[in-house]
Amino acid sequence: MTEITRVPLQPVAKGVLTKLWLGVLGVALAAAGLVWASLPPDIQLTTVTAGSGAFPTKDDVAMVKLKGELKDHKVFQPEASGPLVIRQMIPGFSRALLRMQKGGKYRLMIPAKLGYGDQPPADIPAGSDLYFDVELLGFMNAEQFEQQQMMMQQMQAQQQAGGKGGAPGAEGQAPPAEEPKKN
Repeated sequence: MTEITRVPLQPVAKGVLTKLWLGVLGVALAAAGLVWASLPPDIQLTTVTAGSGAFPTKDDVAMVKLKGELKDHKVFQPEASGPLVIRQMIPGFSRALLRMQKGGKYRLMIPAKLGYGDQPPADIPAGSDLYFDVELLGFMNAEQFEQQQMMMQQMQAQQQAGGKGGAPGAEGQAPPAEEPKKN
């Protein structure tokens, strides 16, 4: 027969359980704080005027009007408009565009780690946060955009060819002769 040795349980002192749970909670909060501190700062996107409809994807080309400046309001990107390939933008700008809607106007702050970091263009100091005013005019799939660009280039080439000789009424051509009058 096997003998079982019994060990009597000692009573837990008052408040020990509470202290144990507080300790576990404190360790969990400290761990969460370390994780949060190690994450890169996120972009700040403020809606000035709400847009509508779908959101672009990373595979789209966005047509935007924008202006970029530094924290001290020094302009590094004068107001301009044009297409931007979302996938090719700095990480913070790409992330922000994915949260914008057509027709919307936004104020955007991109922290340095999601902008140019320590390798900025010449007119931006290293480690600078970037501030943008952005209006999303529209967007389309990159493939559709490339097709549209090719069509526009073909049209321009045809117009230029028409102006260099042959097309009636083109610059440098004599006007067509008048038809004789019939009596």
